[in-house]
Amino acid sequence: MLLHAVLLSTALAAPNNALDALLAGEVEVVAEGFQFTEGPIWHPEEGLLFSDIPADRIYRGDGSVFREPSGKSNGLTLDNEGRLIACEHWNRRVTRTEEDGSITVLADAYEGNQFNSPNDVIVRSDGMIFFTDPPYGLEGREAELDFSGVFMVDPDSNEVTLLIDDFDRPNGLALSPDESTLYIADTSEGHIRAFDLAADGTLDDEWHFCDLPGPDGMKVDVDGRVWATASDGVRVHDSDGTLLGTIEFPHAPANCAFGGEDSRTFYVTARPGVYKIEIAVTGLRPLGPTEDAAD
Repeated sequence: MLLHAVLLSTALAAPNNALDALLAGEVEVVAEGFQFTEGPIWHPEEGLLFSDIPADRIYRGDGSVFREPSGKSNGLTLDNEGRLIACEHWNRRVTRTEEDGSITVLADAYEGNQFNSPNDVIVRSDGMIFFTDPPYGLEGREAELDFSGVFMVDPDSNEVTLLIDDFDRPNGLALSPDESTLYIADTSEGHIRAFDLAADGTLDDEWHFCDLPGPDGMKVDVDGRVWATASDGVRVHDSDGTLLGTIEFPHAPANCAFGGEDSRTFYVTARPGVYKIEIAVTGLRPLGPTEDAAD
């Protein structure tokens, strides 16, 4: 694999100067030579972590292996104690990595049926875990659920709640800064839907947030803008769904995360590579936007 930081002559497709005002640098290569990168997350001690699904590994940003095997992990996040939460695509479960390196299974079934292949995951400030469950990771195995759901897990009781089951391919998800809105991408339908989110997980007052080609992972900054990966780059939308512009990358992005000590570095996993761009705004991330973190 290639590990370096090289400036790329990456075009910015923006309908106006709105996107330019949010950026403070150019796209750089963090690392290349992987199989299919996903699930980037900024860890306060480890720095950047990301999945390589086919390689069955979680890597650090310097290319060293953090966990192997990973259950072909996809989406990653942190709980409120800084422990890694992983959607294990192949193992069809959501797990937590403890401080001693042991793995705790948080959820692997709904009403006695195995999940399809948990894909992306976020944690609310009260500790509740939300994840999507499309069939991408079944790889020929039989599905035990006849729908692709979005679920909530109580990490204390391991109680699993189905929030919604009418998505075709639910994928990336994110919370608004005040956690009152849940955004969910549907990759095959080419759009992001938004819902009012109650404390008990009830979804209400759905609205169509935006259309975009092949939406996957997404994150939200402190001002409520949604940074969503799509087949043509990362599309940045204002909180009302207005497209501010598109950041292009050498390969189609799959997921993204805010990182760095000030949460002003935007990391993107895009097929064989991992990239970054410095931004002029602050991103939301687990443990808050300005926690000290490793370089």
